Amino acid sequence: MTQENRKPAAARNWDKAGWRAYPRVQMPEYTDAGALGAVETQLRRYPPLVFAGEAQRLRAELAEVAEGRAFLLQGGDCAESFAEFSADNIRDTLKVMLQMAVVLTWGAQFPVVKVGRMAGQFAKPRSAPTETLGGVELPSYRGDIINGFDFTAEARSPDPQRMLSAYTQAASSLNLLRAYSTGGYADMHRVQSWIADFVGGPEAAKYRDIADRIRDAMAFMQAAGVNSETAHQLSKVDFYTSHEALLLEYEEALTRVDSTTGLTVAGSGHMIWIGDRTRQPDGAHVEFCRGVDNPIGLKCGPSITEDDLKRLLSTLNPENEAGRLTLIARFGAGNVGDNLPRLIRTVQQEGAKVVWHCDPMHGNTIKSASGFKTRPFDSVLREVREFFEVHGAEGTVPGGVHFEMTGSDVTECTGGVRAVTDEDLSSRYHTACDPRLNASQSLELAFLVAEELRTRRESVTVPAPDMKAG
Repeated sequence: MTQENRKPAAARNWDKAGWRAYPRVQMPEYTDAGALGAVETQLRRYPPLVFAGEAQRLRAELAEVAEGRAFLLQGGDCAESFAEFSADNIRDTLKVMLQMAVVLTWGAQFPVVKVGRMAGQFAKPRSAPTETLGGVELPSYRGDIINGFDFTAEARSPDPQRMLSAYTQAASSLNLLRAYSTGGYADMHRVQSWIADFVGGPEAAKYRDIADRIRDAMAFMQAAGVNSETAHQLSKVDFYTSHEALLLEYEEALTRVDSTTGLTVAGSGHMIWIGDRTRQPDGAHVEFCRGVDNPIGLKCGPSITEDDLKRLLSTLNPENEAGRLTLIARFGAGNVGDNLPRLIRTVQQEGAKVVWHCDPMHGNTIKSASGFKTRPFDSVLREVREFFEVHGAEGTVPGGVHFEMTGSDVTECTGGVRAVTDEDLSSRYHTACDPRLNASQSLELAFLVAEELRTRRESVTVPAPDMKAG
């Protein structure tokens, strides 16, 4: 079989630079073409950050999610920061995601696929190209890979050298994540003890029953001889990375043809997604993403039409492979019932195999009385519950949840058992872009989603999982 024949249909008659002939949105215009070209040339010499086998393994696991035999947990930073980068921050965010995954595994009783918004989430779309402060108008901050946060003309000018800094930080992050995932830090017994620490306080008493059940299950396994020494999958996890593929010069430069399969893989992250502002069927981002073999996410907000969704389904996944395409619904609390059913029915009419994923963050951003952007915990939870309710009514699979969160003790989203108030926001508001759940709020949501999964499990019979827990 020739290399061309091994390519999926979406990648035939496709070139990784072909996006340049399509309309581009939400991307910077670099003023120094020579400097940009030099950076792209340098990136093309660098090793890819992820490899084809890893991306294919994630696709296989997402195929299980699509069939209702696994659950997808995706979470991490709104926009990774050069200034906030540290080993401690990476460790703390991974720690919370591992805790969440154990709780969700208890609720679902099948494997949880763990995907971080990490090691690549450096670029952000913005609602306006410029912002004005004190009568001065400057380009909007678009993430550290593009320009700086400081409100100065120099900082806000797009600088291609920032792509090299982003690559270096992503490589360092991945190196640490791989070490933590396989070196004993992710041991199931260790993670379970962290959960017990969380539920030790009186404010979390309602979650103690779940934590006790998880502890009892672990104790039973230990007594039965199932431990980290006899079952190695308990001592390590598969942890994947993801980001929005917004800056296409960076994505193209790290895209490679795998020598063993002939498949073209975006080497910047295991999973990449197309944002709600960049999902034009005839746009540059869709054109680029259709040709790479990675799992692809597609953000779906209230403005997406059924016709556009049909075109995107056929463009991004023409061979209708389970695990290839994840639809990330982001409507806002109170709007799910008006939008998600029509999209589910469109997918069913097309016979498309997709993962249905809930992003309850982006549709619930408000400005607080104190002037900070925030997200009320109750609104986030309400959207998750509406997502489950709609899938229950439609007889379809609610495949996962997608949170902007951090392992740090920030005060950016209000609510939760530890009751962050509007007055608390200013004390530890560190995000450079959108508000994130802190560690406590993230784990609390995991407990609440686990209850939804348990309720679904008790009312719906799904086939036994084919993949190993990891």
